[in-house]
Amino acid sequence: MRFMMLMIPKGYESAAAGTLPSADAVAAMMKYNEELQKAGVLLSLEGLHPPSMGARVSFPGGKPRVSDGPFAEAREVLGGFWMINVASREEAIQWASRCPGGENEIIEVRQVQEMSDFPPDVQQAAAGFTEMQQAPSGKSKGKGA
Repeated sequence: MRFMMLMIPKGYESAAAGTLPSADAVAAMMKYNEELQKAGVLLSLEGLHPPSMGARVSFPGGKPRVSDGPFAEAREVLGGFWMINVASREEAIQWASRCPGGENEIIEVRQVQEMSDFPPDVQQAAAGFTEMQQAPSGKSKGKGA
């Protein structure tokens, strides 16, 4: 079963552009990441720049509207994520509990939807989705769809 562990650092929603973790924090996190890797459960992981460097695209009336960060209404934002493959929700929670997070950090654990979770009509509507997930992607040239 695949689970995404979402790091939610309190205060990150108002962090200045270019805010980065300390070398000590990165070293502690790397030790944890290596434990995930050695256990064979780590699929991927990424850290995210603060929302002040991001943008949100909303669709009022079905039309795209872009808002640049920071986002005043945001109370919690993502700082990064891990994708893991474990036997159960309980095991995913155990891994999240081992993270060297600080008292201002929360990890949300969410199971990834698998195609087999859906009824046949949804699986048919999503034909080709699995292949899209596995297709090699080229470098983006900055052009949208």
